[in-house]
Amino acid sequence: MAVQIPYVRWFEVAYGVAEQVSPLIRRVTAHNPGPFTYTGTGAYIVGKGEVAVIDPGPRLDAHLDALMRALDGERVTHILVTHTHLDHSPLAHPLAERTGARIWAAQPPAPSHTAEVATEEGLDEMFRPDVILEGGERIEGKGWTFEALATPGHASNHMAFALLEENALFSGDHVMGWSTTVVSPPDGDMGAYYASLDAVRARGFSTLWPTHGPPVTDPEPFLDAYREHRLDRERQILDRLAAGDRTIAEMVPTIYAAVDRRLWPAASHSMLAHLIDMTRRGIVATEAGPPAIDSRYLLRA
Repeated sequence: MAVQIPYVRWFEVAYGVAEQVSPLIRRVTAHNPGPFTYTGTGAYIVGKGEVAVIDPGPRLDAHLDALMRALDGERVTHILVTHTHLDHSPLAHPLAERTGARIWAAQPPAPSHTAEVATEEGLDEMFRPDVILEGGERIEGKGWTFEALATPGHASNHMAFALLEENALFSGDHVMGWSTTVVSPPDGDMGAYYASLDAVRARGFSTLWPTHGPPVTDPEPFLDAYREHRLDRERQILDRLAAGDRTIAEMVPTIYAAVDRRLWPAASHSMLAHLIDMTRRGIVATEAGPPAIDSRYLLRA
């Protein structure tokens, strides 16, 4: 989404170049900048000699070529995917074909569960992992160890990866380095997102490496700001309901007045995620039926 975390800065990227960003980590950024991807998708290479690749990215020939140049003389043993949006997973299979590596990820959601997702990212319906992760697994290579950390919310199958040697987390889109993330029902779930934020915060990571944007080097206050942003959205929704608004379409122009109108459809779905969660918690109700994008909402007495 376009509402910025206040102290996040613009950062320079060199497309198609492998940047050494920590002792164990290199990043190759795809040239797919946009309102949902910021400067583009950052694919990470972890290790030396025998390596893992995290979130290979969109299916762009130039990006695949850049990854193969960066990997020249090395063996890819694992391809890890945080979730199956089109800016993260489509290059996994072409990269696996080139390298012989196996693909590790959570079970993709059923297409019927994502049919209403209205974000620019879209769903990679062709993606199939070789190894299905549930969270808690250890994935080991030469000089590096990952722990899979289930972080549903942005996507039901979102999996983050903790690099134990550097106390770092590859956070995918669960926590981004430039903005808050979209939570879009039916696959996105705000209650799950809150719980996943708490799970990440409890681990005390030193650094978060998002797929989009710069690293988060002081995670605790950053995650607190993420949660406060969501709670502020709740308060804004309650204020609009108290003022007489009854639909998402009525609330979005006021709440998201400062946001690029191209993002209003995604903003509407993010608001729906809040309203579903607030309905479950008994804070709001619909006039009829389950919460939906075109429902009429009211405050519970």
